Amino acid sequence: EFDGHSVHLSLTANPSHLEIVNPVVLGKSRAKQAFDIREAEVNIGKPDTEWVLDRSKVAPLLIHGDAAFAGQGVVAECFALMGLKGYRTGGTLHFVINNQIGFTTAPRNSRSSPYPSDVALMVQAPIFHVNGDDPEAVVFAAKVATEYRQKFHKDVVVDMFCYRRFGHNEGDDPTFTQPLMYAKIKNQPSTLEIYAKRLIAEGVVTQAEVDAEIARFEAYLDAEFEAGKTFEAKKADWLDGEWKGLGVDAGDDQQQRGKTAVAADKLRDYGHRLTTIPNSVDVHKTLKRVIDARRETVSSGQNIDWATAESLAFASLLDEGYNIRLSGQDSVRGTFSQRHAGITDQTTEQRYFPLNNLREGQAHFEVIDSALSEEAVLGFEYGYSLADPNTLTMWEGQFGDFVNGAQVVIDQFISSGERKWLRMSGLVMLLPHGYEGQGPEHSSARLERFLQQCAENNMQVANCTTPANYFHILRRQLHRSFRKPLILMTPKSLLRHKKAVSSLADMAEGSSFHRVLRDDAQLRPDVAGVTLRADKDIRKVIVCSGKVYYDLLDAREKAGRDDIYILRLEQFYPWPIKSISAELARFPNADLVWCQEEPKNMGGWTFVDPWLELTLEKLDVKAKRARYVGRPASASTAAGLMSRHLKELETFLAEAMA
Repeated sequence: EFDGHSVHLSLTANPSHLEIVNPVVLGKSRAKQAFDIREAEVNIGKPDTEWVLDRSKVAPLLIHGDAAFAGQGVVAECFALMGLKGYRTGGTLHFVINNQIGFTTAPRNSRSSPYPSDVALMVQAPIFHVNGDDPEAVVFAAKVATEYRQKFHKDVVVDMFCYRRFGHNEGDDPTFTQPLMYAKIKNQPSTLEIYAKRLIAEGVVTQAEVDAEIARFEAYLDAEFEAGKTFEAKKADWLDGEWKGLGVDAGDDQQQRGKTAVAADKLRDYGHRLTTIPNSVDVHKTLKRVIDARRETVSSGQNIDWATAESLAFASLLDEGYNIRLSGQDSVRGTFSQRHAGITDQTTEQRYFPLNNLREGQAHFEVIDSALSEEAVLGFEYGYSLADPNTLTMWEGQFGDFVNGAQVVIDQFISSGERKWLRMSGLVMLLPHGYEGQGPEHSSARLERFLQQCAENNMQVANCTTPANYFHILRRQLHRSFRKPLILMTPKSLLRHKKAVSSLADMAEGSSFHRVLRDDAQLRPDVAGVTLRADKDIRKVIVCSGKVYYDLLDAREKAGRDDIYILRLEQFYPWPIKSISAELARFPNADLVWCQEEPKNMGGWTFVDPWLELTLEKLDVKAKRARYVGRPASASTAAGLMSRHLKELETFLAEAMA
């Protein structure tokens, strides 16, 4: 209770990596505000463009250390989000505990500005400097800061100038590095002593009352400390509130698969609505042709590309009542000009969003072109997913290569948060990945790093090769009774590849996500260009994942080989042992090859090698170990010259077909 008001305090799990929890708190706050805004009586029945955005009921509060506030770049990234569409939280309350030291580092070595709070000047945030030895002044500064936030809806900072009486921890002796400072601190009366003396002098309390209150509080702390030794949680709070009805992954195959098919008639209806643009919108002439082509493919039920499949997945979820939030650099149009989720009027520059105009009463679609930040924006989306498990929350990298700018968020939260803190997340990471000769900065989302972190069913890692499988895996995120992060390698050249298309039937009744996909020579002989021999006569099975499948398909057709079967691993983790075992068991006389376009020390090889060996041990087949085919190990992710890229591709494709 605070000033007669009941205030709920939600504490966000915080790793030791300084300040990295900040964007998580912001995202979590934004999600909680969204509940209030959507449910507000004043907004019911109105389009989102007319909503009253009251963000006063939920406020993010961040506690900082002085050295970390000045030193960690994510602080500046979070300030940059303050006024941006899609990331506003109505202002954040920043409270800096300014100890005048960072572990052992003096202020003169930890910042170039007079105050640790000067970074907040980048957004002209008010900064209140206050003496930590004056509790009433600190309370007053905090109240003024809170009132400012509530009135102006912007960030505000309180810099409490104080000191750390002892070392950084129980085993630390600060006199090794700051002997003069700690000599003064040793002789400085404590804040309690100073304030008690003042109150006694003012006649507010007596010394006896002070002593009694200190004894009472110390007794309370001792009692709680002892109680903590035998405390047992009687009830888990992590599946309460918005998480009610969800549970843990029980490992059941049907539960993991989810019901993701959508009736063909509904898909056609979505396609028609998405491609019917009001006459009042002045559509770019090239985009108009793209929209017309999408309408034609949905009507015919053939040659549906990635962007169309994605929009159908989104439309179906929105129609079913699930909100969608997608953010990232250039995500509205798409890095590769493929999505066009917002259509910009060529006369007014106003944007029209087809996915928000499906029908009255549909769920809300939010797509945002983010700031040029990976760390803060990914952390923000992770925080959003913690608070709202029934929104499809996605972060998209401009290129997958840039995801390592947010590695701390991946390591400390996404891959390990459920195991450390019992906090689930259904966040989707869309990471454009594929070797097309664009060089070492635009080829690899570092698939191997995600695979290295896979354990205890902590997350899903996939690399789909068809629009239909992409459609299903997106829908699967919400059509299961549990939530797991999804790391998805997404295509670049395949967005417009003539063979990387799906039919409406692949998404309609009876369809689902396939963790392993069969050879197109079996599924679509006209696409594969060859007719394969019987399973027993197959000499080699090539297992691969992602874009390299289509390179192998073309190489096999060119070589005229009918004794090589190409099997696609669509989901790396959790390892689909049942599915892949069933497929490999068909080929008792074949050698096994793992083929990838990434260098040997990257990509999927080091992950799949032991898994394939374990799988083969259980089968009555000739192959007992997979052989690697791909680029040799490399310090750089990819070649910088197109000529070298093509030569490497030619070399490993020839080896695969040998």
